[in-house]
Amino acid sequence: MLRTSSLAGFILCFLLGSAFAVDDASKYTTAGNINLTISNYGTFGDGFQVQFPDDHPSCEYPTGSHIEHLFDGGLWIGAKLPDGQTRVTTGAVDAAYLTDVASGFEFTNSEDPEDVVIERSSHLDSRFYHPEAVSHQDFLADFTDSNTVVPGTSITIPSHTPMNISVHMETYAWDYPFADAFVIFNYEIKNTGRQPLTNLWIGLWADLVVRNVSITSPRVGAPFYQHVAFGWTDSLDMAYAFDYDGDPGFTDSYVGLKLLGVTPQAVDTLYEGFTHMQAWGFRNTSDPIYFSPQTDREKYEKMSAPLSWPELQAVLGVPSNRMAMLSTGPFSRLDPDSTMNVVFTVVCGKKYGNDPTTEDTELAKKNFYNNAYWAQTAYNGEDRNGNGVLDLLEEDINGNGILDEGEDINGNGVLDHNEDLDDDGVLDRYILPTPPLTPRIRVVPDDAEVTVYWDARAEESIDFITGKKDFEGYRVFRTRIFEDLPGHDLLSSMVRMAEYDSINGIGYDTGLDLARMDEPVFFIEPDTDTGELDTLVCRYRFHNTGLHSGWQYAYAVTAYDTGDPTYGLSSLESSRLSNVVRVFPGARPAEEGGPEVIVYPNPYITRALWDGGLERERKLYFRHLPGRCKIRIYTIAGDLVDSFDHDAATYNGGDTRWFDEYSRSEAQFSGGEHAWDLISESDQAVATGLYLFAVEDLDTKDVQRGRFLVIK
Repeated sequence: MLRTSSLAGFILCFLLGSAFAVDDASKYTTAGNINLTISNYGTFGDGFQVQFPDDHPSCEYPTGSHIEHLFDGGLWIGAKLPDGQTRVTTGAVDAAYLTDVASGFEFTNSEDPEDVVIERSSHLDSRFYHPEAVSHQDFLADFTDSNTVVPGTSITIPSHTPMNISVHMETYAWDYPFADAFVIFNYEIKNTGRQPLTNLWIGLWADLVVRNVSITSPRVGAPFYQHVAFGWTDSLDMAYAFDYDGDPGFTDSYVGLKLLGVTPQAVDTLYEGFTHMQAWGFRNTSDPIYFSPQTDREKYEKMSAPLSWPELQAVLGVPSNRMAMLSTGPFSRLDPDSTMNVVFTVVCGKKYGNDPTTEDTELAKKNFYNNAYWAQTAYNGEDRNGNGVLDLLEEDINGNGILDEGEDINGNGVLDHNEDLDDDGVLDRYILPTPPLTPRIRVVPDDAEVTVYWDARAEESIDFITGKKDFEGYRVFRTRIFEDLPGHDLLSSMVRMAEYDSINGIGYDTGLDLARMDEPVFFIEPDTDTGELDTLVCRYRFHNTGLHSGWQYAYAVTAYDTGDPTYGLSSLESSRLSNVVRVFPGARPAEEGGPEVIVYPNPYITRALWDGGLERERKLYFRHLPGRCKIRIYTIAGDLVDSFDHDAATYNGGDTRWFDEYSRSEAQFSGGEHAWDLISESDQAVATGLYLFAVEDLDTKDVQRGRFLVIK
């Protein structure tokens, strides 16, 4: 069965035009190593819509790998009404077709064009910096199930009876290396109706699928989805999935849905603390056990009644096209104007070891479990021993948690981020140990070499947990050539090129002088947000020679600390992804009378090693270009094939598809080179043959001519 899109917002925007385009699924997490689409109508993931992979990721992990882990997913809320009726509101369910995609999409936002997903960040350098930000990248959105018609339209939401619930959602993502593989979903759920809701169950539904879309396209239809296998870890309240045998060697990761914690309404509430996994066949209406629920009653039964152990065993580790549901409850009641809080996480992890992909072993889940641990640690915050997370009956019926001696890290004795709805508070959540600040870097490419500069601000970092200034050293990382092509991700492709360790009896004691410059280097450039000039003072330098011009490299500089045995903290390191720069070594802009313009590789023979997998992902370079010039390409008969301008100050590869596909961010160039994709002005791939070129210097009007050969 071919799936073409899953998002109601995409269809509604298409049908309604810009006047009512209030649904927002345009944002995805980029702070860490998981790229997950977030919406303001109760869904996550983007359903591989619109010419994948040219659109943004659905749930890509690791960044740049093209390994997707999710078609789409959504929040479910089920409850009983005083008259005995059962109601379930779903963010999404078994979505597949454009024509009926709105069925099951029962949360909406308002018709206010400003009611979109809001981004904020705790990073001082971020243009989204906000003092109330929880993580390095927060997304905030509000939605409701109160509407039966899509706001601003006459479109009826199919088969939907509201419970009158509003949801404030916040998602959190960090770029710390130990906490960059999960996204936390913090749901604050309010009863806006006039009658109490009882026996509530809250869940996440997800169409999990782990495939490398550069190897197998979702457009192949049902075979793309039939190779996912499920797992369940009862002790972690986590359902998960992995690729059983779809793209072996290219999909070495897990994805999971995990419950982190709950806070019921402040008074008169009993939460029994059950967490279930459910699974059913995609659009299956015939299986007596693994059927897709169609009515509110069937959906509620799926949420509240777990599969028996034999039934669960029958689906674990078996490849199939199934849906996953993680639900928790029951909550005895949610009164009018009262609010409850439920927190989940979507967590990923690279497989560990060399076990076969078809075997879901404990060893293979080592990294995955570690990432789940850090997600739980982030939620627990000051509650280090976790005794206030779910043990509500014995510890605190209001779900406030217990602040034990020594756990009040920031000394405020209160609970932040709306976790305690009474606002009396006992602990802070979403607190993680902090590595040193990420160094700010500048990368300067030259012919066959690159120089990396960075500042010294990390040396003044104070760890939030220990309160100590514990900077220890710097590490410089770089990718190898070929590592940007399908099957590789940016983070795991990086190798350590250099390490500079403070001389203090800890670590290698190599000293910082090997990288420290005698005089600082200043980079003065406009701020991307304000346009005002910003000065970066760099005191360290790493010079990398022997590189290959025209190839892509990525560089990052991290700072690491000493750790602290007293608190059980090992050395922590800043993120390689937060300051990574992609760069192409090459010739600087040619001065008048300098080297002649040439083309390389010449001859160009299909396919050059750096090319992508498609016709439009090819490239060759013009080298030794003037700073500002016009490039024209002709056939041997004198017919114009293509022409384009080059400006060393602004060139970023944006006119060539290769850079959009394999750089994914603005790369840095040396200024004297320009790539051409071998596509003509009439949008046709050029044929085998001899071609002529003319390069006109726009400042001097001098013209250089040459030729190159294309062999296909």
